[in-house]
Amino acid sequence: MLEFDQVRLRRGARVLIDQASLRIFPGEKVGVVGRNGCGKSTLLALVRGEITADDGYFARPEKQAVVSILQELPRTSTNVLDHVRGGDAALITVEGELQLARDRDDGIREATLLAEYESLGGYSAAARAAATAVGLGFMTEELAQPVATLSGGLQMRANLARALMSRADILLLDEPTNHLDLDALLWLERWLQRYTGTLLLVSHDREFLDTIVSRIVHIEAGRVQAYNGNFSSFERQAAAERIRIAALSERQSREAARIRSFVERFRAQATKARQAQSRLKWLAKLETTPPLDSPETFHWQFEAPAKLPQPLVTLDAVRAGYGDSTILKPFSLDIVPGERLGILGRNGAGKSTLMKSIAGALEPLAGVRLGAADLAVGWFAQLELERFADDDTAMQLLTRQTTPTGDNASTRWDEQSRRDHLGKFGFRGDRVFEPVVQFSGGERARLALAALVAQRPNLLLLDEPTNHLDLEMRHALAMALQDFAGAVAIVSHDRSLLRAVCDRLIIVADGRVEPFDGDLEDYAAWLESRERSGDAASTTTSSQQPALVVDRRAERRLAAEARQRTAPLRQELQRLEQSIEQLTTERDSIAVQLNQPELYGDAAGNARAVELATQAVRLKDELDAAELRWLEVAEQLAAATPTA
Repeated sequence: MLEFDQVRLRRGARVLIDQASLRIFPGEKVGVVGRNGCGKSTLLALVRGEITADDGYFARPEKQAVVSILQELPRTSTNVLDHVRGGDAALITVEGELQLARDRDDGIREATLLAEYESLGGYSAAARAAATAVGLGFMTEELAQPVATLSGGLQMRANLARALMSRADILLLDEPTNHLDLDALLWLERWLQRYTGTLLLVSHDREFLDTIVSRIVHIEAGRVQAYNGNFSSFERQAAAERIRIAALSERQSREAARIRSFVERFRAQATKARQAQSRLKWLAKLETTPPLDSPETFHWQFEAPAKLPQPLVTLDAVRAGYGDSTILKPFSLDIVPGERLGILGRNGAGKSTLMKSIAGALEPLAGVRLGAADLAVGWFAQLELERFADDDTAMQLLTRQTTPTGDNASTRWDEQSRRDHLGKFGFRGDRVFEPVVQFSGGERARLALAALVAQRPNLLLLDEPTNHLDLEMRHALAMALQDFAGAVAIVSHDRSLLRAVCDRLIIVADGRVEPFDGDLEDYAAWLESRERSGDAASTTTSSQQPALVVDRRAERRLAAEARQRTAPLRQELQRLEQSIEQLTTERDSIAVQLNQPELYGDAAGNARAVELATQAVRLKDELDAAELRWLEVAEQLAAATPTA
C-alpha cells in the first residue's frame, strides 16, 4: 500500500502539494490528473524515492519493485531488443550470476541458477521483449538497431517497452502515449488492462484514462483529492463539488460582510466586546476556507481564411517516397474546404510522407499534385520542430508569423494585439519575452498553435497536435477546429480529438492510402480481432480493413493467390516450429537432469553437470535465434496474407 499522510512537496519556494493524505491499495489503477506544472511528476518522483516529503509522512513497501519510464534518451550501442529485454532486472541479475558461476567453474551454482533462469522465463525473454516492442510500433528489422541511432520518439518508445518488460509491483507511467500512434496506444491500453500490479498513470488523454483507471487523484492549487471511478466519473463529481463550493463561498461572503458590520458597530461597547471578539475569530475561520480554483480556460479561434479555393489540393495517381524508395503506392485524393480528414496507420507506415505530399513539401515520384494558387498551408509539426530556436521568445516568433506578406496576411498586428493573442494561449506579462528554451513541452506546443492560428491558413495539417497539451487546451483546439472554415488533415492518437473533428478516415498501411469504412471503434475492433487470431504482427503492415460488403469470389481468388505466393514462408514457419519444439524438449530434459541431487555426488557427476550446463547455454542461444526468426517470418507471412 502507498500511504500519504499530510504530505507537503515543494519546488524551491513554491508549494506544489500541501497536506496530501490518501492511500493507494495493491492492484489499484489510479489516474493522476491536473494542469501542467501542478505537481503530478513530482508526486511520482516521491513514489520512486527520488525525493523525500518536505513535510508529512509517506510510506511504501520496501520489497515492492517500483518501475517508471526512463526519461533520459539512451546513449548506448545496445540494440532495441536487448534494451527492452534489460527491463527484466531479475532475469538480468540471474544472467550475471550465471556468468560469474561459469567463470569460477562452479557447476553446482550454475545448475541452481539455470533452474532459476528457467522459472523466470529466461528462455522466452527475447520473444516477449520482441512482442512488446512490436506492439508499441517497432518493425522487426528495427529490433537489431542501436537505440542511440533512433529518433527521440522511438527512443522513448523503447524506454516504455523496457518498463513494461519489468516485473513491476508498482508501475509509474508519466504521459506514456505522447510518442505513440493510435495502433500502439490501443495495444498499450489492452496491456494495461491485463496488468495486475499497482498503476499510477499521468495522462491528459480522457479516453485512455476512462478505459484503464478506476480511481482519479486530482491535483489543483496544492490540494490533492481522490475520486472513485474513471475520468468521466471524476469530471461529473468535480463539477458537482465545484458548484457546491461556489455556493458555500457565496454564503461565506455574505456571512463575512454581516460579521464585519456587527464588529464595526459594537467593537467599542464593553457589553458587546467579547461577542465582537468571538465573531472576529469566526470571520477568520471563514476566510481561511479557500474556494476551489476554476480551471484555466482558453478561448481562441482560427480567423477566416482570406480565400477558399475549390479544391485546395488534388493528388492524382501520386506515388510518394524518397529517391529510389517508394513509401506510398499510387493514390488519388482531393481536399476541399470544410474537409475533416483523420489519418490512421502505424508508426512508419507513411503518414508523415502523406502529409508532406499534401503540403507539397515532397515532390511525387510519379503522378501529379496540384495546389490551388491561393493555397495557404498551416503545418503544426513543421512549426513545432523547425521554427523554434532556443533564443527565440514567444513575441519574436509571433512577430515573424504576423509580418504581412500577401493577401492572406493580417495587417492588424501591433505589439498589444500580439500580447492579446499570446494571452489566449496562456502567455501573459513578461512570459512573452522569455526564451523558448525555458518552456516546457506543453508550453512549446501551445506556442506552436498560437503561431499557426496567426497565419490564417486555409489548409491545416496537424501531426500529433495534442502531445504535451493539457485537457483544457485540447478542448479549446477541438472547438476551434470545428468552427474552422478551411480543411483539416489530422494525424493523432487522441481519439477524443478525432471523434470531435473528423468526418472522414483514411488508413495508410502496406504502402496504400485508402478510405476506412468505419469509425474508431471499428478500427480498434479490427486490430484486436487480428491480434487474437494470431496475426498481431500483420496489424502493423497490412492495409486490409473490414468491409461492409464482401465479394466472396474475389476473396477466394485473393486467398488462392496468397497461398501460392506465401508457400515458401509457410514452409519455413513449419520448419521453425518443429525446430523450436525439439529445442524446447531438449532444454527441458537437460533442466530435469540438472535438478537431480545425485548428479553432484562425485567428480564425474560434477563434470557431467558442467557438460549439461554448457549444452543448456547452447540450446538457449539456438532457441532465442529460432524464436526471433519465427517472429520475422510470421510478420512477413501476415503482411502477404489478405484478410476478410
